[in-house]
Formats: sequence, structure tokens, C-alpha cells
Amino acid sequence: MNSASTTSYLDSLLRGRPQASPLTWLNELRANAVDRVGALTVPTTRDEDWRFTDISPLTKLSFQPAQGVAPLAPATVGQWAIAEAAARLVFVDGIYAPQHSFNHAGLTVENLAAGVIRHGAAVPAHLGRHAGFERNAFTALNTAFLHDGALIVVPRDTALAAPVHLLFIATRKHAASYPRCLVIAESGSAVTLVEDFVALQNEAYFTNAVTEIAVAGNAAVNHVRVQRDGAEAFHFANCAVSLAQASRYHSVSVALGARISRHNLGVLLAAAGAECSIDALALIGGTQLADTHTLIDHAMPQGVSRQLHKCIVDGAARAVFNGNIMVRPGAQRTDSSQSSRNLLLSGKARVDTKPQLEIFADDVKCAHGATVGQIDVDEVFYLKSRGLSDAAARNLLTYAFGAEVIERIPVASLRMRLEQAMMARTQAAAPGTVRPS
Repeated sequence: MNSASTTSYLDSLLRGRPQASPLTWLNELRANAVDRVGALTVPTTRDEDWRFTDISPLTKLSFQPAQGVAPLAPATVGQWAIAEAAARLVFVDGIYAPQHSFNHAGLTVENLAAGVIRHGAAVPAHLGRHAGFERNAFTALNTAFLHDGALIVVPRDTALAAPVHLLFIATRKHAASYPRCLVIAESGSAVTLVEDFVALQNEAYFTNAVTEIAVAGNAAVNHVRVQRDGAEAFHFANCAVSLAQASRYHSVSVALGARISRHNLGVLLAAAGAECSIDALALIGGTQLADTHTLIDHAMPQGVSRQLHKCIVDGAARAVFNGNIMVRPGAQRTDSSQSSRNLLLSGKARVDTKPQLEIFADDVKCAHGATVGQIDVDEVFYLKSRGLSDAAARNLLTYAFGAEVIERIPVASLRMRLEQAMMARTQAAAPGTVRPS
């Protein structure tokens, strides 16, 4: 597909945008995003950042936003409930569903459409300010559709122990949804956020999500992201995090579903003493493609970052990881490490991994590494010598490889559910294989 046709495809996705807002700044933000959509094109494998990820199947299908919320029984929504949650916002095909949402958290957890009006200067200071759309067509497209979404504001010195659950449910084929999330963690606050993408059908649909997280001084955000979309779904997500002085951000991301998925995560350590920890697992099979791009940007001194990215790939599936750690001039005494570990379960499975360090300061401690391989035959032999069958030994080792990431999820019920799902998938497959969602 040439550039003219990819531009035309983006233009076709703009149909069905929300009506004008009473807020001038929001209308201007949307209009700027529409202009960028018109100037950009759908990325292809000729673009360096997308050279391993062919998304041309997306452009062969037509997607439009859903009109109206599909009626869902409480029990249907309840199957994904998180027992510990202090608040839950539910979105069905991208549309806010207040009848399935609740807030017992004692802080702002509400639909963005209403929150932008009620929160004065706080929202425009951050919305669209962290996730730039000048060069990102999908972020621009999401911003053009700004309406429903999640707004979470954690007041100064407020620590919420229970998680906030954002549940995005896909019910309709060929529907396009544009989930948006803005988290503002004020000074000294703490919150745990769970973004959860699920489906009630396996036909093709398009999810294009953007999350912005602003963490003020001495605040802490735990961010769990679970992508378990339908088998034919397309899921693209961009997350931008800004960390102030001595703030902390911990992310755990698990990708299980979708035909093609892409997750861009950018963390800016914008002040001294900021810390981030990024853990991720992609468990895919069949012909799935899961792509993760990350940028940890150490802009100021004494920053600390840790990253562990794991992939379990079966069948003819393909995983892509591109992780960049940037240490800017003046960011002295940076302490950063990155590890990419990948497990191939079939001869056709493929992983393209590219950990990177760009260091422009001289007083730093940085390391990175990557491994790609199959299950260790010596470990299989050891377990078989203890009475396990070959299949059971391989399944146990596969489970243990992925469980290292899932165990870092700070929500017990969700952690247990994902561990059970991973165990079921390894056991249900043929020896040494994992089936896709």
C-alpha cells in the first residue's frame, strides 16, 4: 500500500468523531490531532520502528466506532471483576458504561468526558501533553476521538491501597474503540491501576489505546496492563509516563491475545532521584504477532530503572522487542539495567529483540542483555528423572519462565487468575507448545 492509500485509510477511520465540546482547549486539541492524522500515514515495514511488524492486514478491513452501549448482564461483566478493587470504570466497545461502574475509592475516578469539565486547569495541563502525536498516527487518531475515557486524580499525600480497575470490553466485530486514560498522582500520593482489555467475541475489531500518567514528587504508581483481546483483534497502545523528583513507577504488562498487538511505553525520568521498574510478558502462539517498544529516558541525575521483558512464542507466532535506555548529558549517577529473555517452543516461532543503551553521561552504571532459546534439555531431563513425563516437564518449565513476571503483579486475585490461565494454556497444548488465545 502506497503512502496516499495509507493516508486515505487513516482519513476513513476519522468518521464518527464525537461532537464539539463546550471547552475550547479540548476542541483545539482534537483539531490539531485531526490535522496530524491528515499529514501522517499508516506505518509499514519500510519504517525502521515497524520493520518487523507488518500491520497491512489492518488496512484491508474497515472499522468504525460503535454507536450506543451494548447491553450486558451484570454477571457477564462480573466474570472479570477484581475483588480487591476500590473503583471500577467499564467501557463497552469504547463507550462508558456507568451501570457497570463504581467508585468507593474516595478520590476522582470518573469518565473523562465529565471530568475535563469539572477539574479546571489540572486536566488540560496533562491531557495530550505527555503522549505526543506529532509523529505517531495512532496517538493522533486516539486524540482526535477524545471523549469517553478514564480520569484518575489522586490527591496530595493520599495512598490508596486497593486497586482502580479499568475494564475495556469488546463485543462487536469491525468496531473501532479509542480508550483513553489520564492518571494524575499528586505529590506524596500512591495508587495501583489495572488496565484490562477483554473480549466477548473473536471477530476482527480495532482497539487504539492511549494512557498518560503524571507522577508528582514522592508519589508512586503501580500500573498493571493485561491485554487478552480476541483472536482476530488488532490492538495498538501508547503509554507515556512522566516522573518528578523521587517518584516511583512500576509497570507489569501481560499480552496474551490479539492477532496483531503493539505496545509503546515511554517513561521520562524528568527529575532527580526518580525510579521505574518495567516488567512484561508476551505469551503467544499460532500466527499472532506481539510487538513491544519501550523508551526509558533518564533526563536527570540519580535515576534508577529496571526492565525485564519476556516472550514465550509458539507455532508460527512472532514477538518483537525494542527497548531503548537513554541517559542524557548531565544525568550522572544513573543506575539502569535491562534484560530481554525469550523462549521459543517451536521451529517456526520467531523473536526479534533489540535492547539498546544510549549513554551521554560518564558517571553511570548501566547494563543490558538478551537471550533467545528453547527449553533447556538438562532441566527437562532432571524433572523426568523425578518422575514427570516429558510433556509435564516442559509445561512446568514454560509456566515457571512466565510466572516470574506474573508474580510481580501486586493484585492477588488477578495474579492468581493469570497464573491459572497460563497453566491451562501450557497444559492444554501439545507437548512443548502453547496455543494462542
